[in-house]
Amino acid sequence: MAFTQVNLDAVEAAISSGELKVMFDGREVWYRSVADLLRARDTIKASLQSAGTLPAATRTSYASRSRT
Repeated sequence: MAFTQVNLDAVEAAISSGELKVMFDGREVWYRSVADLLRARDTIKASLQSAGTLPAATRTSYASRSRT
């Protein structure tokens, strides 16, 4: 199954609302736990990133210094 941004949005909406049910493509999917939803989200994100439809996460670091 090829994932879409709609799939990712649906899973993220379920995570933020605490729901375990996700609907997309005319189907209803029940997850057993929020941990399962988080794994599904990570799988979908990785698939979209490898397909080039979702930009890879960027990491930003900032230099800091202290006066002593």
